[in-house]
Amino acid sequence: MKAFTALTATELRLLLRDPASLFFMIAFPLMLLVLKRGDGDAVPGYLAMIVAIGGMGALPGIVASYRERKVLKRLATTPISPVLLLGAQLVAQVAAGLAGSVLLVATAIAAFGAQAPGNVPVLAAAFLLCSVMACSLGFVIAAVVRNTRGASLIGMLVMFPMIFLSGAAVPRKALPDALRRIGDFLPLTPGVDALRVAWSGTAAVFPLLILAGIIVVATAVAATLFRWE
Repeated sequence: MKAFTALTATELRLLLRDPASLFFMIAFPLMLLVLKRGDGDAVPGYLAMIVAIGGMGALPGIVASYRERKVLKRLATTPISPVLLLGAQLVAQVAAGLAGSVLLVATAIAAFGAQAPGNVPVLAAAFLLCSVMACSLGFVIAAVVRNTRGASLIGMLVMFPMIFLSGAAVPRKALPDALRRIGDFLPLTPGVDALRVAWSGTAAVFPLLILAGIIVVATAVAATLFRWE
């Protein structure tokens, strides 16, 4: 447990020292909130965007770099399992996303007078599932694309269209019908739906179940395809 805690703290420090991660997970959502003049209805989508940026945009390149630099292979010969490092990266991404999300929500409420979330426990559950789901997809990308540059590129190519078509960056009702239909099948869409419903004060079980199902499937795929070197 001590080794895992130390690894997680190290991963989190490294993540927070990355200017790109800090900008896109903290500054960028705040900029969008200001441009939207503190629109509280946009906040749940921005929460989904934050976790997608971390899980699909940043995580694949980080994990691929560990494999490319033989970090995972070397760990396999020590008492510390490489699985612990991957788990620490998952926890670090969730924690970083949580920090950016708390700052975003606090700013929306304190600076712009946005309405506070109506169902905090369900919102927390939706956020956790959405974050783990995004990271599980990031692990799939890292498992399929073996080099750092390729994994980072594919992660960005998957993440950016998804945050727009799922309704995270812009409301889906503003999209043409054809793009909305594409968004119906994207894994981030139930995350946006679950966060929005919880923010409004109600609870929807179906989006949460979909997120849980995606986590199970993506984790199984990543575990099957992932190689330590």
